[in-house]
Amino acid sequence: MLRLALYQPDIPQNAGTMLRLCACLGVAAEIIEPAGFPVSDRAFRRAGMDYLDEVAIGRHDSWRRFEEWRAAAGGRLVLATTRASVPYTAFVFRPGDIVMVGRESAGVPAEVHAAADARVVVPIRPGLRSVNVAVSAAMLLGEALRQLGGFPAGQAADG
Repeated sequence: MLRLALYQPDIPQNAGTMLRLCACLGVAAEIIEPAGFPVSDRAFRRAGMDYLDEVAIGRHDSWRRFEEWRAAAGGRLVLATTRASVPYTAFVFRPGDIVMVGRESAGVPAEVHAAADARVVVPIRPGLRSVNVAVSAAMLLGEALRQLGGFPAGQAADG
């Protein structure tokens, strides 16, 4: 199963958007704390996350705990970062990949970059900083699912 890892998310609305995306696409989510907001079912439900029961969410109270989990579970860590040189569309995704997005305010620290098995970028026009983290996650997951033939066989999304 493909997974989306959220590294210390800052903005609850973005996290909620990404969890809803995971629910709709059948992708598991991993949340690495600390987050910039309460990471609880109650907090997500209060923010309107009505798809919470439809997504498998793993919670890790630190980067170290996430890495311990990943070592036991396996899975290649694919980091979305503006400091990568490989466009996500040129990357070959594999089943079991863990696509990671960083904090909205700061990305990820050097130790996370060093631990990543691959780093990919969403190419954008020169002079602009980046696209929204939830948009990046959607683009990467869409490409990974396209490559792996993993889109759910259900009704088409209508917005």
